[in-house]
Amino acid sequence: MINQFLEKAQRLTQDKEPFAIAFVVNRQLPSSGKPGDKAVIEKDGTLTGWIGGGCTRGIVLKEASAALKDGKPRVVRISPEGPGESRPGVVDYNMTCHSGGTVELYIEPVLPRPQLLILGKSHVAMALSRIARAMDYPVTVVARGADNHAFPDAEKVMDSGTADPALLKPNTFIVVCTQGENDEDALQQALESGLPYVSFVASRAKANAVFGVLRQRGLTFDQLKRVKTPAGLDINAKLPEEVAISILAEIISFMRSEEEASAVEAGNEEVEENDKIFINPVCNVPVEKSTAKHVIEYEGMNYYFCCDGCKVSFEKEPEKYALKPENAH
Repeated sequence: MINQFLEKAQRLTQDKEPFAIAFVVNRQLPSSGKPGDKAVIEKDGTLTGWIGGGCTRGIVLKEASAALKDGKPRVVRISPEGPGESRPGVVDYNMTCHSGGTVELYIEPVLPRPQLLILGKSHVAMALSRIARAMDYPVTVVARGADNHAFPDAEKVMDSGTADPALLKPNTFIVVCTQGENDEDALQQALESGLPYVSFVASRAKANAVFGVLRQRGLTFDQLKRVKTPAGLDINAKLPEEVAISILAEIISFMRSEEEASAVEAGNEEVEENDKIFINPVCNVPVEKSTAKHVIEYEGMNYYFCCDGCKVSFEKEPEKYALKPENAH
């Protein structure tokens, strides 16, 4: 089991995919999870490892999903007493399984570092590569004539006019630093990637001229208005290193705003709906349909339950918990 856990975590890390890890840190019998049990939870809810079944599994899926969205670790306590006095960093749940028991888990998100893709080989590009690497951001430089001597801090340097599509991942931030060398081609490539952050090192006059060419090529106004130009926060930067710092500051600000938006979304809908998951209407905990121990058909719809306690509660008052047609999934 430990090898499976480590192999999964290593593969996801290498693939720069986000995931969460969950560890059982304490329990009171008869909870099935015991201290040291652990699992990797992927963004789609796939769980590798063991942290217990029933209520525990569903709650871990729910809190792991929330942790991936808000980027914050948490301690989760599941007990028959349910939520008690609020404690910072601790989320309390009621143990609804008839078997009882108490279990405490630690859940931590593992999020990939931002990947910086620099298109161009200008002095700003060199400074940006150097300072970004000092922040432990993986850096890839793509430009005709670029070499490792000019970019010793970059993880990859590609002497090419086109970036490898494999580099275009959700955590990739693109900065166009061509400054007069194939500006239109580089910016078009950046925009067609569909990635949320694209900045262009250029004056407003130069950017507008490039935008005019791209409009003639068929790019839309909505695409062009996404470009952050002049690149970076306005700190009255003059030197290449100062411009690089302003760009990285803008990237950090962009990331944090995205995280806050995700946290709000997590509060409204903590588990992404999909065909494999059913939200238990009694305790509002996600249940994997394929592993649910209890399934009840009510008014032509299947209801899946994480434990016997929720099943019994539903059977006593099905009209109380039955989903309205618009909420059924």
